[in-house]
Amino acid sequence: MDLPPFQELIDAHATTIYRFLAARVGFVDADDCFQETYLAALRAYPELRDGSNLRAWLLTIAHNKAIDSQRATGRRPKPVATVPDTAVEQPPLKERALWALVGDLPVKQRDAVLHRFVADLPYADVGTAMGCSEDAARRSVFEGVKKLRELKEKLA
Repeated sequence: MDLPPFQELIDAHATTIYRFLAARVGFVDADDCFQETYLAALRAYPELRDGSNLRAWLLTIAHNKAIDSQRATGRRPKPVATVPDTAVEQPPLKERALWALVGDLPVKQRDAVLHRFVADLPYADVGTAMGCSEDAARRSVFEGVKKLRELKEKLA
């Protein structure tokens, strides 16, 4: 399969990748992770042999960059006040509460929920992005949604 030009790949998937990263690492770190994702993808793109599912490939890279970012958080100084660099529209208060609950999920469940509902990936691609089977991805999403419902009921 012929690969599309890299710019077309970016144009086709940039919104999905950015939304996933914003949900995974927050709006402050999403820009850096987004750039790191596309730099890593650009480096690997010439060697890519299978272009059948480029979206899942990019989301796997984004997932790994999000993990790297969270690992580095402990080594970075904490900002006293933050000002967004870009005009990213904040979700309504009700949605922010839901995303805060998503952020409280265990890592595996959180990633599965984000891949499934933010990136709108089918379970097979969620499994690919997370490095597990489709059944394991399906189970992680199920457990994550179940946990979200429990947390939401406690808050209500």
